Amino acid sequence: MELELRHLKTVRAIADAGSLTRAATALGLAQPALSAQLKRIERALGGALFVRGRHGVRATALGELVLERSRIVLPAVTELQQEAVRFARAPRTAERLRLGGTHGPLLGALVDRLAGVAPDARMTTCTSWSERELAGQLAEGRLDFALAGTCGSASPPGAEGLVWREVAVDPVFVMMREGHPLARHAEVDLTELAAEEWACVPGDGCFGDCFTASCARAGFTPRRMYETDTASLVHLVQVGRAVGLCRATFPTTPGIVTRPLTGTPLAWRHLLGWHAVTQRQDVAATVLSQARMAHAGVAASSDSYTEWLAAHRVP
Repeated sequence: MELELRHLKTVRAIADAGSLTRAATALGLAQPALSAQLKRIERALGGALFVRGRHGVRATALGELVLERSRIVLPAVTELQQEAVRFARAPRTAERLRLGGTHGPLLGALVDRLAGVAPDARMTTCTSWSERELAGQLAEGRLDFALAGTCGSASPPGAEGLVWREVAVDPVFVMMREGHPLARHAEVDLTELAAEEWACVPGDGCFGDCFTASCARAGFTPRRMYETDTASLVHLVQVGRAVGLCRATFPTTPGIVTRPLTGTPLAWRHLLGWHAVTQRQDVAATVLSQARMAHAGVAASSDSYTEWLAAHRVP
């Protein structure tokens, strides 16, 4: 007998129920029929999957292996089936949008807005810490649009034929744990953070150099910089190991406050890029417009950024 998906579902149901009796009820089978089916599955897999006891069944080592694999296989097959149905039902003239972006809330907000204005479009996303990698994928035709960014007025990633348009410019904020002594301040001077350790996300632009230069102008050299993924950065800030650098649109997160830096020594320019030859102008105009509205929505969800915009009289 060859192993089939229904067999994995049966094994999963027995493990979830904790007994053959309860599993048989959940599956709508008689217990003898389920027991016979389990024996066939075990013969196909080469050994017992469960041990029966007074309080039900317990997975063997082989059973644990099969269950672990089923947790990956079954959701993947379900997702494949759903995606195939969506593809089969989609009009063949539906627009395809392959979107790339650096990690952050803006890409998700853009996908949400485009799904509203182009419900028949088939969208895929690709994220990268590297603006140069995204530019390369645009140039090679593997992406239709990419959200990237530059530090201040730095040039966007270069590749022949690419067009870059500004979505918005944000101040760079500092994030710290809620109990930090400076958390109660409306804004924080960079000099007040001279004794801190820092955390930020990776990137291949000039942001690290710009930050170091800003610290030098403030009269200090950063003690240490942890360059890590967003989840680890958040953890380091929450436990007080470091203060973090973030875009002003960073979403509200438990245990963390974000504050502007006095004088805005660092800024981040959001850019949308596409290939001038292969991309239709009307589509590009729509995506750019939606990106700008997506940014406005993300900015409005941040209390600290909203207060900063009001204080600086930015509409």
